[in-house]
Amino acid sequence: MSPLSPYRRLFALPGTRAFTLGNLVARLPMGMFSVSAVIMIASSRGSYALAGAVTATGLAATAVVAPWTARLVDRHGQARVAVPATAFALLGGIGLVACVRLGLPDWTLFAAYAATATTPNTGGMSRARWAHLLQGDAAALHTANSFEQAADELCFMLGPVLAALLCGAFSPEAGMLVGSALLMTGVLLFTAQRSTEPPPQPRTTSASPVLAPGMPPLLLSFLATGAVFGAMEVVTIAFADQQGHRSAAGAVLALQAAGSCGAGLLYGAVAGSASSSGSSLPVRRYALCVGVMAVLLTLPLLAVRLTGSLAVLAGALLVAGMATAPTMVTGMTLVQRRTPEGRLNEGMTLAVTGLLGGIAGGSAAGGWMVEHVSPAAGYTVPVAAAAVAFVVAALGARTGAVRRQEHRLEIHPAHTP
Repeated sequence: MSPLSPYRRLFALPGTRAFTLGNLVARLPMGMFSVSAVIMIASSRGSYALAGAVTATGLAATAVVAPWTARLVDRHGQARVAVPATAFALLGGIGLVACVRLGLPDWTLFAAYAATATTPNTGGMSRARWAHLLQGDAAALHTANSFEQAADELCFMLGPVLAALLCGAFSPEAGMLVGSALLMTGVLLFTAQRSTEPPPQPRTTSASPVLAPGMPPLLLSFLATGAVFGAMEVVTIAFADQQGHRSAAGAVLALQAAGSCGAGLLYGAVAGSASSSGSSLPVRRYALCVGVMAVLLTLPLLAVRLTGSLAVLAGALLVAGMATAPTMVTGMTLVQRRTPEGRLNEGMTLAVTGLLGGIAGGSAAGGWMVEHVSPAAGYTVPVAAAAVAFVVAALGARTGAVRRQEHRLEIHPAHTP
């Protein structure tokens, strides 16, 4: 069977190609905004620490607001909520451009970027559509989740390149402005596809997904994983700048996403059958994937410490990225399984919120290391964050195994003579 066969079956379903195309256009700017903001602010104010702090503030605000936006999406439908939420968020992005352009005080940058927090979780909405269309087919849903993660990586691969190109070729503000236009266009195209939209759940008695069994450690591991991404982005931009190749930063980061994208598509094609087996398998697999990610992330650190070469760093990031998609696909599968009925978009947005919170912290920590130590030293931040993610995932897997064993003993108590 061809590796592409599972994906062909997915897109044979009516309406799936149309909503996927719109969602890809909406998701592309997600890889543009942070890089655009860092380049724009660093170019204008001459401080990567300030740029990292501003982007961290925006991501932290999104981490707080996004679950509320997702809850509204679950209750009232994707189209009714996503369009006005996106329009409001774009006011913040355009406001940031104006603040930088007019040379307004630093605090205005924080306020403007925080206003982008209502940006809807477009990837989560797309995954919710797949979950709605593929109910009861675990293998197909695994393939869909793998495709969505590969799409995320594709957007984060192309987004930084496009942002760096626009900011370098036109003006430091061009990346933010073009990204804003693409986001609004994509959301309008996506929400126009009403036939595949999950029905609203105006009334649900389910508890908050954050309180669901197994969710707290999973969200903590997502938080630490997000710190990997946030730190890696800021540190790599600063390292490329130090080498005199700031415009190449987007391409270097794109290689990490390329490795993840390729690994994600392969993972979706070969591991789908296992996804329908016992509930303990994804938990163990998730811990294994996080562990592999932590090991591979030492490669960029070694590359900059031993060679100081941007080309060697690019190769190291390509290899390190190969563990990202399997980790995220397996993690999102666990989120979907553990989210209460009727709150799927909220549950997945909480996972993304964890990532965003981690990205915010990692961005700030990476910016601080770059500013006060060196760009090379900054690569210790993603390695440390990945190690924390592995510890949390491993402890979560062990705790879950103990609980399952206790549950089996309660159902089948040992017989005493």
